[in-house]
Order: sequence, then C-alpha cells, then structure tokens
Amino acid sequence: MAEQAFYQNAPGSPRYLPIAEHGLIGDLRSVALVGSNGTIDWYCSPSFDAPSVFAAVLDAERGGFFALAASVPARTKQFYFPDTNVLITRFFTDEGVGEVQDFMPVTGESQECARHRLIRRVLCVRGTVPFRVRVAPRFNYGADPHTLCMLGDSALFESAAKSLLLTSTVALESDGPDACADFKLTEGESAVFALDQAGEDIAPRGCARAEAEQQFETTVCYWRRWLHQSRYRGRWREMVHRSALTLKLLTYAPTGAIVAAPTTSLPEQFGGERNWDYRYVWIRDAAFAVYALLRLGFSSEAAAFMKFVTTYISPGDGFASGPLQIMYGIDGRSDLPERELTHLEGHCGSAPVRVGNDAAGQLQLDIYGALIDSIYLYDKWAEPISSDQWDDVTRLVGWVCDHWDQPDEGIWETRGGRKNFLYSRLMCWVAIERAIRLANRRGLPADLPRWRQSRDTIYRRIMDRGWSERRGAFVQHEGDDVLDASLLMMPLAKFIAPTDPKWLSTLDALTEDLVSDSLVYRYDPQASPDGLRGDEGTFSICSFWYVEALVRAGRVDEARLAFEKMLTYANHLGLYAEEIGRTGEQQGNFPQAFTHLALISAAFNLDRALG
Repeated sequence: MAEQAFYQNAPGSPRYLPIAEHGLIGDLRSVALVGSNGTIDWYCSPSFDAPSVFAAVLDAERGGFFALAASVPARTKQFYFPDTNVLITRFFTDEGVGEVQDFMPVTGESQECARHRLIRRVLCVRGTVPFRVRVAPRFNYGADPHTLCMLGDSALFESAAKSLLLTSTVALESDGPDACADFKLTEGESAVFALDQAGEDIAPRGCARAEAEQQFETTVCYWRRWLHQSRYRGRWREMVHRSALTLKLLTYAPTGAIVAAPTTSLPEQFGGERNWDYRYVWIRDAAFAVYALLRLGFSSEAAAFMKFVTTYISPGDGFASGPLQIMYGIDGRSDLPERELTHLEGHCGSAPVRVGNDAAGQLQLDIYGALIDSIYLYDKWAEPISSDQWDDVTRLVGWVCDHWDQPDEGIWETRGGRKNFLYSRLMCWVAIERAIRLANRRGLPADLPRWRQSRDTIYRRIMDRGWSERRGAFVQHEGDDVLDASLLMMPLAKFIAPTDPKWLSTLDALTEDLVSDSLVYRYDPQASPDGLRGDEGTFSICSFWYVEALVRAGRVDEARLAFEKMLTYANHLGLYAEEIGRTGEQQGNFPQAFTHLALISAAFNLDRALG
C-alpha cells in the first residue's frame, strides 16, 4: 500500500501528521518534534532515551501532546529562524497572521540544565488572531497516570516518577488531567508558555515576556556562533548547514554521545514490524557523524565523542560479541533490553512500538573500521590522539586481525542469521589500514608485520570470494550473487580505485538492481531474506553514497542530477528520516543522523569535483 494511501485509509489516520510534517528543537540533552500544525507530539525529558512525556506521534489517543495553534481556520508555514535551531510556525487566518516560536535554551548552568526548559512564544504580527492551547502530558510513554494542580497562572503535572511545571502569561484552566486556554492577540501582542522539569532541586520560576525574549535572543546567538565555525562555502550551503545543525541537535552534551535518531518506532514500512528504537549511540553512525563534522571544521564535537569513546567504551569490556558493542546508551551503559509497549498503537497503527534495542548484542565487524577511521581522521585534522588512546587502538586492531573472518549480522542488523558480509570484511580492512597509516605518520609502536599480513589477506579474500563473475559485480556476502548498496563504500573507503573496471561494473549492476530515480534500496529482502516480514523504502544514506560513487567514477553530471533529486525529498525544513517511500514519503525514525552526515559528505565531494 502506498504511504500516502496509508495516511488516508488507516484507522484514525487523520489524527496523525505525516512523519515529514515536523521540525526539531532541542537543548543538546533532549529534543521535541513540533508538527506543522503547531503540536508538539514527541518529547522525552530529561534526555533522549528517557520515557516520553508527549508521544502522540506514536498514539494519538494515549501518547500525549502540547497543542498550540490558531483556533480558527488557518494556513500554516514552518521555517527555522535563519542559521539556528529555533523553529517558527506561522498561522495565516482571515483576520491576521500569528506565529509560534519554539526553542529550548542551551545553557551550561547546572540548575538551568536541570530545568530543561521548553519555551513556546506566541506573537501576533498582523491583525488579530485567536489561539487555543492544550497541554496534555502522558508520562512514561502514556503508561503512568498523573494529577494536575492549578497554581494561578501555572499548572503542575505530577506523576509517580516525574513532574512538569507549565507557566503561562495567559490564564489557564483545567480540563481533566490537561491544562488549556483560549486567548486572542492583536498586532504587537505576545504570550509565553514555558514547560520545565519540576523537583525539589529546581526552584519554580515563571517565564515573563521579557525573559522569553531574552532567552530567544540568547538561543539564536548560541546557534549562530556555533554555525560560524563551519568552513563550508559550497553550492549547497543552506542544506549542508541545516544538516550540521541537525547533527548537533543529536549530540548529548554531558557525555559527547551522538544518537542515531531522537525517536523510536517510526515505521520503516507502514503497517509493518520494522519499528526500532534509535535513541542510542551506534558506534558506526556516531563515527561517520564525526567524519562529517570534521569535514566542516567542527572539531569540538569530534573531541567530545573521542572522550565518550575513551571514557565509556574502551576495549576489553568482555562482551560476547567482541571488545565493543555496536551501540551504547547516551551515558555509556551497555544494557539496552528491548521491549514492546503494547498499549500504544504505533504511528498510524504501525505496531509494535519498541523501546530498547536487542541489536546491541549483535556482532557487526564493520564498526571497528568506522571507529578507527574516525580516530585516524581526528588525529589528522583535529589533534593528535593520546598514548592511552593509541593503546586502545592497537588492542582493537589486534582483535580485528584475529576475528575478521567470522560471519556476522552486518551493517543492516539483519535478524536472519550471520553471513560472511563483504562490507564487514571491507571495514575490517579499513580498521587495519588506517591504523597502519597512523602508526607510520606518528611513528607509534605497532606490530606492523602482522597488521600488514592481515590487511593483505582481507584484501585478497574480498577480491577472490566477494566478486561474482556471473553478476560482474562485488556481492553482498560470500556464496551468493545478491547485491548490496553498502558496497558503494568500497571506493569511498579507498579500498578500490573508483575507476577500476571491476568497480565500474559493480556500479552499473547496483544502478540496474537497486536504484530507482536516484533513490537507492540497501538490498532486496526477497533475494536476501533479513528475518523480518515486509518490504521497506529506499535508504537515504545509500542514495548519498551513490552520489559520491558517481562523482569519484567521473560521472559528475549524473552525480549532480542525483544529488539535486535527493534534495527534493527533504521535508519543508530540509530534514530527512531514514528512508523514502514509494510516493516520496519519509519513513523511519526522524530525523536520521545517517542521512544528514551522508548529505554533508556528498555535497563536499560534489563541490570539489565541480570546481
């Protein structure tokens, strides 16, 4: 069923905005999704992986929301205040124009950090506009009841585990467990709503209009100062900088962690079971994000992630899958048990809703290449790594030399059994090769004869067993002729020359089998069963990898057209989910770090090729 039809026909679907109809705000600890209709329908507090307070995106009835919109028919438009993560939603009515400015102040002060303030500033910019607000938190993914206590122009929501304080410059009323208000603004007037964490160590404080204006200006200045570090001056500055700002929103300031996405269980296939929790630190995704940010000149985020790696995931933790897990919690924890929230119906009825992720126990050998490549680049472009960090690298490389030839679950986290995936071999080669480069450049101690022998053995294994004469292409895994879009990384990782005849033949085969109008499927689940029912959309990181592969193969005109087409699939704010459906709908968790980091890399390399 086409995704657009699913939104139209699924039970209760008018209650759900499409995934793409959202913007993102955050404070480097958590985020909120704000719909183009003015409703916050996803917010976890106080951190990315905390239980949700608003989750109407996953269940319109039970999830909870913070609605704020014109109370008369209105057209809406949404945009970011230029060069910031401050989101503005405008309402165009017959009598006037109003707007809601949504943001979360970024602060280093301990008590203000604990407050996790979310500000909604309402302005009437022309004529007169009536507004309606309803704040309906549903704590712990909608599972915990709460009480509401009205305190003058404030509302205190209290559940067993968490409390929130809503302060307002307009009079609030209670409606069961919710707080609501109707109010009218004329040109030049404003109203402010602030939602804070409440607790014994957080002094209650309202948010007057003057304070809201000051925090608005401070937040704008913060984001503009941060973005000013960018060295990118290419053709696609707006999209590249929006991607950089999005990646920054996905960082967790207290530890330096970078999450794969800030949501859980947004469906990769509508009505299917491919719904996962992405609010964790995938070693692969975070390492690729570091590469993209370093490209643009953002070295402090790379340094923070390197500190996260050193502090929380040093090798030798003794996991059954190897010295590293594939993912960790934002606080470095390794235990991420997966469970289903059966009381939530899922986005447009796409159950199950999951929290936690059992893939944490999988063996994915490619993570070692991604991590060591990012360390190599950090040492090259930012600052030299320490002797302790080098000791960690040598232990990881030693383990890779001993274990690279194991079957594993692979980059796509298949649940259909381990295979000898070519991409896993490729990234093991990268892990060893980059470590050799680093050792040689810095004169660092290393078992270079052993490392070189393992590197060369992996190379020969890929060339001998990863190549299919019948397909005239490199294949997904040994012993079969299935193709896989992860092979697009072969020239990007400098394993093979981008104009090598074998690679050009592979690129043609991938184009024929997996590319649809510049969009790239990661593999064919019918030809290569992954242990899950149903199909999925095209995978956006692969589409940007495809652009890079075309650039490096000298097919620059094709690459530019594919890139420009890809940009048309972004939402109205320049944001991408993980996948794109048959009718151009965004699918999967949103926004996705994988997609935005790949956009940055593709734009950078395409710019360079165009001159």
